Amino acid sequence: MILDDLIKNLIYDPVSALGILVFYILLVNLPISLGAVFTKKISIFVRFLTILVNFFITLQLIFRWSISGHFPISNLYESLYFLTWGISMGQLLIEREYQSPIVPSVAIPIQLLSVAFACFVLPEELKLSSNLVPALRSSWLIMHVSVVMLSYAALIIGSLLSASVLFVEKNKPLQIRSSSTGIGGFKVSNSYALNEFVDPINFTHSEELDTLSYRSILIGFVLLTLGLISGAVWANEAWGTWWSWDPKETWAFISWLFYAAYLHMRISKGWQGRRPAILATTGFVVVLVCYLGVNFLGIGLHSYGWIFG
Repeated sequence: MILDDLIKNLIYDPVSALGILVFYILLVNLPISLGAVFTKKISIFVRFLTILVNFFITLQLIFRWSISGHFPISNLYESLYFLTWGISMGQLLIEREYQSPIVPSVAIPIQLLSVAFACFVLPEELKLSSNLVPALRSSWLIMHVSVVMLSYAALIIGSLLSASVLFVEKNKPLQIRSSSTGIGGFKVSNSYALNEFVDPINFTHSEELDTLSYRSILIGFVLLTLGLISGAVWANEAWGTWWSWDPKETWAFISWLFYAAYLHMRISKGWQGRRPAILATTGFVVVLVCYLGVNFLGIGLHSYGWIFG
């Protein structure tokens, strides 16, 4: 019976059906990923389910694009799934670099919460595809919104990995020996002989996670910068002003300043250990307010007009 209903929904409403299917896959994947952390073993099944999630969201977005006739990132429902797609893709890419059960255990809960919010919390009118307002009928829609959403995904992953640094091997001192780009190398003094530091370095779990967090945040910061620039150009074309200081723009700028301060502290000031990890973890809240806070209030040019709007 359930299978029959699923097949019917896939035929008559593929977007919603695939969205629900992604939710149930994540619901199964979450306990498995958390269990892998406690057993300290990498689960191939978790990776397989994550690939399925990414694939089904890709199909969902393609169906939505075909039905609506425009890039599927014009309302909160679509953007939540696009964000989940970006986070799942980031998880898969990071797992290729660093095989650890910690990576999916921090990424999958956020994916599940995003999809659950889209499926069961959003009002039905915000799930429906609608015609774009004139200001959004622009080629800048794909460039600006998709880049900003991918920046959110990268920043969220980086912040969550930083949070894990605070708990992994927390009784050991954290001395970051990798370079700013995370490609090895460490500070040495004149007391070292040449043959003492030519051997490969075995980084700890916390050092690996810190490096991946830094690189993810750096990518997210670059994407956010491009998103702000493209958004300013688009705003000038649509409304005749480069910047209007509405809530979304203001919080996007605050997010940019926050992560710029994080990168400055790491690169210029040489912050190491858990201080930058705490700062990056706080950034998760900043991004959350920037992404969802405006929509709670329902005000501004970028709002989807939900709850109080």
